[in-house]
Amino acid sequence: MAGYANPDALVETDWLEEHVNDPNIRVIEVDEDTEAYEKGHIQGAVGWNWTTDLHTEVGRDYVDQAELSELLSAAGVSSDTTVILYGGNNNWFAAYAYWVLKLRGFDDVKLLNGGRKKWELESRELTQDPPSVSGTGFSISGGERDQIRALRDEVLGKLEGATGFVDVRSPEEFRGEKLAPDHLPQEQAQVPGHIAGAANIPWAKAANEDGTFKSADELKALYEAEGITGDREIIAYCRIGERSSHTWFALQELLGYPNVKNYDGSWTEYGSLVGAPVEKG
Repeated sequence: MAGYANPDALVETDWLEEHVNDPNIRVIEVDEDTEAYEKGHIQGAVGWNWTTDLHTEVGRDYVDQAELSELLSAAGVSSDTTVILYGGNNNWFAAYAYWVLKLRGFDDVKLLNGGRKKWELESRELTQDPPSVSGTGFSISGGERDQIRALRDEVLGKLEGATGFVDVRSPEEFRGEKLAPDHLPQEQAQVPGHIAGAANIPWAKAANEDGTFKSADELKALYEAEGITGDREIIAYCRIGERSSHTWFALQELLGYPNVKNYDGSWTEYGSLVGAPVEKG
């Protein structure tokens, strides 16, 4: 599939349409809320609200492995189930959920290439019928993968080293002209700008018009042109970590770069730190 290092990380819309009734498949739509899901979703899909389902009730962090196991169990996931994730916004939050699942040690997960956008462009069926699922008692057995996550102190400690930082936000956010996309004003950093020395490679450059990922050759050329190569440690960030999850997926799963991390604190954290090196323009 397009020369990817790990083609099994993706499924195509035609494949999913053929397998949507497979008892060993659980489709999950993930977005920042479930508004679109409630209006229509892929048959049998469970809806996850990224804001309330994947985050702890107190503090800024994700549910732990035990809580994520409960969420998967409630979605009808068992040890024989393959999870297929999709969402709107070119799979921002589906990629985010994919990354969280990998972080917490769950492996049997794939991303629908193109997500909801491609599914709708192809006029494939959506339904408002609730899925028929029951709890399975499933528990994640794999160990957690802290190596795919960058936290604040690690980021600050690597600013002067060989790590390649990728700012996947829009050029306007990178230059400090905006603090957030126009339609998402609710989370703001204290100052505009970007991490000193970061390369600005907007997440959308990795996607085609229909929301699918570009080929491996196109992705490699895109990132190498800005010095982001597979022989470096790479840390991707955006505003809250959702767009950078999409870039993490492209670099880690599709190009097979061995040392890629998502800084989910991103600019809402970094742009509020006292004394952190910030550049504008």
